[in-house]
Amino acid sequence: MARILAVGNATLDIINTVDGYPPEDSEVRALSQEHRRGGNATNTLVVLSLLGHDCAWAGSLADEPDARLILEDLQSHHIDTSALQHSSHGKVPTSYVTLNSQNGSRTIVHYRDLVEYSFTTFSQIELSRFDWVHFEGRNITETEKMLEYLREHHPDTPISIEFEKVRDGIEQLYGYADLLFFSQGYARQRNYSNAESFLKHLSSAISDASLICSWGDKGACGVTAEGKAISTPAFPPARLIDTLGAGDTFNASIIDNLVKGKSLDVALAEASRLAGKKCGYKGFAGLLD
Repeated sequence: MARILAVGNATLDIINTVDGYPPEDSEVRALSQEHRRGGNATNTLVVLSLLGHDCAWAGSLADEPDARLILEDLQSHHIDTSALQHSSHGKVPTSYVTLNSQNGSRTIVHYRDLVEYSFTTFSQIELSRFDWVHFEGRNITETEKMLEYLREHHPDTPISIEFEKVRDGIEQLYGYADLLFFSQGYARQRNYSNAESFLKHLSSAISDASLICSWGDKGACGVTAEGKAISTPAFPPARLIDTLGAGDTFNASIIDNLVKGKSLDVALAEASRLAGKKCGYKGFAGLLD
């Protein structure tokens, strides 16, 4: 069991399941509605907790009623929330999700009105107790301060960063991590049409770090810190049910395998399998059964 800290977002997900995605300017009836805790960092921690690790979350949360669902869910998965940054203003970040029951795809409209997690709060965490620290690639200025602080005071602690979306100045974070996760959407925003060409370009500029790029039903590719290219196919379920959190499941499985001492190519294949399995489940319940 490893002690793992994740710095990033938690959201309230309001999920409307529909029988086929609705056309613009139409009105349809939802088959069901569910309120669920979401957010990349906390999803990743929930999966890591299910995999047996001791997890903690560092993020912002508004002091308002919707925060209760998030805290209760994290507590049910034994995730430490003592590093929270509470805000008396703003709203819990909320994702309004349209989930297509025909193919498991989801469309998200996200609303955020909450101050981002600060370096000041991060610097008060007892970081020496963690075996791994994972960051969402967001809140660039403050996150870079956190990364600099972690590298200066705890240089041997492995760091991973997820790059899901292109944000102004996000490239500044590349040089701090031992492991960089890139999404298909990030690579496409950088005008790449496949993971291989994207990682080949990046690996020439980023040394001493492992790089991973997932590409949905095309599988995933990686480059080790030594420059070895690796890949794995996708492992889709018999029926796509819910793709929400599949990428976070993938990231969690990679971290799980690496902290257990497995190679990156083994980790990549295992992560692809678990992410594929996740797509056949609603939420995370039963994922490891």
